[in-house]
Amino acid sequence: MEDLTTLDRLAVGRKAAVAGVSAPEGQRRRLLELGFVPGGVVSAVQESPWGDPVAYAVCGAVIALRRADARQIAVRQC
Repeated sequence: MEDLTTLDRLAVGRKAAVAGVSAPEGQRRRLLELGFVPGGVVSAVQESPWGDPVAYAVCGAVIALRRADARQIAVRQC
């Protein structure tokens, strides 16, 4: 069985593979368009001084997500 967690729990400097996105349709589509697609690799790059948002590297870009949004992305640590 796979060890799944959510993206908001990924520590800075760690990588993970996206397992799925479970968000309302409009938000889900936006996250997929940003590159958070199943099988894609994402890494946590930097956390804001206040802990929210967090910058993630995905598909050659760095995207800042609020933890509430990152919580809707299931990942498997690499």
